[in-house]
Amino acid sequence: MAMLARKDLLGPYLTLDQGKKIQAEYVWIDGDGGLRCKTCTLPGIPKSIDELRIWDFDGSSTNQAPGNDSDVYLRPAAIFRDPFRGGDNILVLAECYNNDGTPNRTNYRHHAKKVMDQAKDEHPWFGLEQEYTLFDADGSPYGWPKGGFPGPQGPYYCGVGTGKVFARDLIEAHYRACLYAGVNISGINAEVMPSQWEFQVGPCEGIDMGDHLWMARFLLVRCAEEWGIKVSFHPKPLKGDWNGAGCHSNFSTEAMRKEGGMKVIESAIEKLSKRHLEHIAVYGEDNDLRLTGRHETGHIGTFSSGVANRGASIRIPRAVAAKGFGYLEDRRPASNVDPYRVSAALVETVCLNVGANKA
Repeated sequence: MAMLARKDLLGPYLTLDQGKKIQAEYVWIDGDGGLRCKTCTLPGIPKSIDELRIWDFDGSSTNQAPGNDSDVYLRPAAIFRDPFRGGDNILVLAECYNNDGTPNRTNYRHHAKKVMDQAKDEHPWFGLEQEYTLFDADGSPYGWPKGGFPGPQGPYYCGVGTGKVFARDLIEAHYRACLYAGVNISGINAEVMPSQWEFQVGPCEGIDMGDHLWMARFLLVRCAEEWGIKVSFHPKPLKGDWNGAGCHSNFSTEAMRKEGGMKVIESAIEKLSKRHLEHIAVYGEDNDLRLTGRHETGHIGTFSSGVANRGASIRIPRAVAAKGFGYLEDRRPASNVDPYRVSAALVETVCLNVGANKA
């Protein structure tokens, strides 16, 4: 049985005066693609990220370092407001570095930042659509009949009403937490499989895409903790005739967004077609279970593109085709993809004309 947050007990303490000190919750990505956090006290509100300390943690407990050399360092990368503690308290998204100064093997932000700096004059924009699935603490899909199944897919996508929608209260809490924190969340909707949802983040330029999506994921998992609900980012959480979960990645450069941009979009798709397998290699784990050619996906072994085609690798929205400029949607990334990897791969292939980095 899940231990739910006792807001009735915690509430009075959160109203106590903190003086001039604030709490800074450092958030980082662990060795298994999950999230970790810990808190320190600051003497006051930092005027910039440069005022935040470089901290450390035991990497042998997070699958990021061996026990005989376990210190991993946290370098602050982005600051967000803390919706759980409120006030002037902050969340700090941090990068992981080894004690010799090299980026930890889990730190894909380091490479992505270099890529974005090289392509900054093209002003790459991203919008990521994060799908995820909710489970009870016992591992069963949230809201599903115990030991059974709900009705087949059909009424759940963007659904309204009892039996069609599950955990809307949690989803609303997460949405508001993102807005408060300063995450550039742009929308939410219930997905095709019952107890599956999606939120969208963007448009974000360059490295901000990865920062904002990781923080949105943290806020979701942290909110769900208080409901006693587990969040799964697995691309095929349930076998059978159920939709998988992706992270459709919308991408454009400044040239794509201007008059005549369709030619640039078509050129980008041609470049992507030549590096399909390189992209698949960095587009998430167990993606082969999702990219089967069914359930609104293209097959993992074949590259395809088309206007308004949700079964293609790359979809050009119909409105973009009608206007003649805009953006493309890469439908291949899995729901568990690292946003730094997918955004860097798109920029490397389309803007820098180099292969997707596998590091």
